[in-house]
Amino acid sequence: MCGIVGLFLKKDDLRPKLGDMLTDMLITMTDRGPDSAGIAIYGDDSDGLKVTVQSDTPESDFAGLDTALGEALGAPVAMKAIDTHAVLTLPEGSRDAAIAFLEARGLRIMGLGEAMEIYKEIGLPKDVAARFNLRAMGGSHGIGHTRMATESAVTTLGAHPFSTDEDQCLVHNGSLSNHNQMRRILTEKGFAPRTENDTEVAACYISSRIAEGANLGEALEGTLDDLDGFFTFVMGTKTGFGVVRDPIACKPAVMAETDDYVAFGSEYRAFANLPGIEAARVWEPEPATVYFWER
Repeated sequence: MCGIVGLFLKKDDLRPKLGDMLTDMLITMTDRGPDSAGIAIYGDDSDGLKVTVQSDTPESDFAGLDTALGEALGAPVAMKAIDTHAVLTLPEGSRDAAIAFLEARGLRIMGLGEAMEIYKEIGLPKDVAARFNLRAMGGSHGIGHTRMATESAVTTLGAHPFSTDEDQCLVHNGSLSNHNQMRRILTEKGFAPRTENDTEVAACYISSRIAEGANLGEALEGTLDDLDGFFTFVMGTKTGFGVVRDPIACKPAVMAETDDYVAFGSEYRAFANLPGIEAARVWEPEPATVYFWER
């Protein structure tokens, strides 16, 4: 039992309000997931690839990190530090070297992308949102998750969203029964999960399909054939987000659409504070059916 939210804005004038709207949605799902919470925000493209990292000791780990990384890469690095997370903008062509440098320092990679930033931590959703000042963040779309751990420990790395390729991330409510088998297959393909969480296996699967040439809709359709268990997935990409539920669809889900946005929630109450929700088209996503919106 976890809570999922997602919001895709159709109109640019709402972009400054994205974080505020998503935060309200996230907090309403607290009783579905009080262990940890996370959010992925898709904002404007940066001047380079952004990498979001996490540290349990940010005061020492982030002090001078941009300078040290820039010296190692031979080019300037910009850094934005927020609580336990820092977003570093890398010079062109430095992805692999930067990741190796950051991991050697014991930093945890949360995600990579030109537009995506991921913030997640242990704690109640309202506290996680306050720590990162999520309400102040703007963007075109985002997804979020409140977790009630059932398959693995309550840790920062075990929190959602899971990002397994650039500008891609996944949130999940449910449980996969063939994740160990899929873990071996995906590792051979070069998409090895880093945690024991079954959701990361699903994220790796979708990323592997996209890397093979599938679009988002085709990758989500593949989960219906290749992943066993109960699931509702919401996947974010640079250009949009998609939703799919397993053929039994026992995990709750509801969607709402207006001329201004498309919203997803595990329960209708997640939409309570959205503008114009009273006039929205509201429906329950069908089982084994893919829905996705892209710019």
